[in-house]
Amino acid sequence: MIDLSYGGSFEENELVVFIRQSGRNYIIQGQTACSQQDHPKPSSLDFWLRQFGETPDTKQADNEIMALLVATGLFQESQNLVCPDSNNQCKGLVLAD
Repeated sequence: MIDLSYGGSFEENELVVFIRQSGRNYIIQGQTACSQQDHPKPSSLDFWLRQFGETPDTKQADNEIMALLVATGLFQESQNLVCPDSNNQCKGLVLAD
């Protein structure tokens, strides 16, 4: 279990399943200070995490969460991932296997 910075938690293996179901081997970080409803990157880790947070209108995919996920050994951080929502290069996580 990973505890979110602003309350709530999630199981990291659920994130692995979500990424695999997306058809990609990665997910962009997408941390954005906005309401969940107005989030510009619905394919991002930040958007996905908001379902587990106690405050879903608060950004969830902060750098601390990224570091905790990398420490599990299930993910590697990358700076050059293509955002499926904007087509821009973004920071995110790649599945380690």
